[in-house]
Amino acid sequence: MTDQPWHFSLDQALSAVETARPDQDAAYKLRHGTMRIGAFVPRGQDRQSPHDQDELYIIASGTGDFIKNGARVPFRAADAIFVEAGAEHHFENFSEDFVTWVIFWGPKGGEAGQSG
Repeated sequence: MTDQPWHFSLDQALSAVETARPDQDAAYKLRHGTMRIGAFVPRGQDRQSPHDQDELYIIASGTGDFIKNGARVPFRAADAIFVEAGAEHHFENFSEDFVTWVIFWGPKGGEAGQSG
């Protein structure tokens, strides 16, 4: 294992979530500019509200359903899910082993409409 600011393991991320306050479901261990990455492990129910940055989930383990702006899709380990800034979204019916990486980046309001 390394303590480098550019590397951390899923085990380290999960340990950070486990030691977080009881009302926190995520811990962010790597940051650079507008980007932050961490582990998200909802406890019982996903109580998210829309975020002001674009977001990417990479499912590490588990299964369930993901709801975004009223649309529902099943997910499983190794899936990637993109959520644009401001979108209503949450996980439902997730298995007990559900863990996902979560990555936020970009300006408030997201990158929609920006050329790149």
